[in-house]
Amino acid sequence: MSRSESRPPAALTRAQFLRLCAAAGGMALLPARLSAAADAGRMSTRPIPSTGEALPVVGVGTWQVFDVGPTEEERAPLRDVLRLLFDAGGAMIDSSPMYGPAESVVGDLLAALDARDRAFLATKVWTDGRERGIAQMRQSMSRFRADAIDLMQVHNLVDWRTHLKTLAEWKEAGTVRYTGITHYTESAFGDLARIMETERIDFVQLPYSIGVRGAEDRLLPLAAERGIAVIVNRPYEGGAVFRAARRGRSLPPWTAEFDCASWGQFFLKYILSHPAVTCVIPGTGRIDHLRDNIAAGMGRLPDGNQRRRMAGYFSEL
Repeated sequence: MSRSESRPPAALTRAQFLRLCAAAGGMALLPARLSAAADAGRMSTRPIPSTGEALPVVGVGTWQVFDVGPTEEERAPLRDVLRLLFDAGGAMIDSSPMYGPAESVVGDLLAALDARDRAFLATKVWTDGRERGIAQMRQSMSRFRADAIDLMQVHNLVDWRTHLKTLAEWKEAGTVRYTGITHYTESAFGDLARIMETERIDFVQLPYSIGVRGAEDRLLPLAAERGIAVIVNRPYEGGAVFRAARRGRSLPPWTAEFDCASWGQFFLKYILSHPAVTCVIPGTGRIDHLRDNIAAGMGRLPDGNQRRRMAGYFSEL
């Protein structure tokens, strides 16, 4: 399940964090680096292992942030977010029928932007039973205003055996292009691994961050071995990694070695530098946050030694 940057009211928000860093001088290079990244070209891509199709490495999750009403005031920022995503070469939009009206909001905005062909639409089925699953997936297609879905995932593994059979049929018919499974907790990693080992799926979506690295032990190597694309949810742990950075030291100067100019980029570049990761989907409805996220998908990524240094630095915050 994708997660936005929401957090308890008393916690420091990402926007507040960025302003504090800027005031302290730690973000002085951010505008220049974002501009330089944009000038260098579009967002990096990774191949989807089962087909080789190129997928941009940074997408948008819609949990909570796209759960809005019909007014222009509520939807205009989200329309700008999707426009920027596409202009930067991005494509992945991840949603679910359990995210309130998010699917309908995405469908309406894509229609307003005439951008359905630019989007890689991913959503989920989360119910018991074949017929209820089919009805829910058809509803998602209607909400998206789409004749086909790029990626349909079994949400939190609910009745996964039933739904994967249906999805295999739908993939054969061209109703969905890719199939996958998802979860948002490390406690489900054993179940995810067993399905990855025994079933034919194209994607797995899982939680992974510089602070929660359990996926590195088994699931990411298994995905690489089995040729399964990896979508990372909860890359910021609901803001926990930003709060840890706020308590600690400033962004170290050696991060410039891999074109990193903010803590947000630090956290995303750590994830994207793992070769098994295909795409990361931080949830955001804010243009400034998305701009920062996109910058993480451009320029150099840390190598193995730099990744270890990043993890060590973060653990000491």
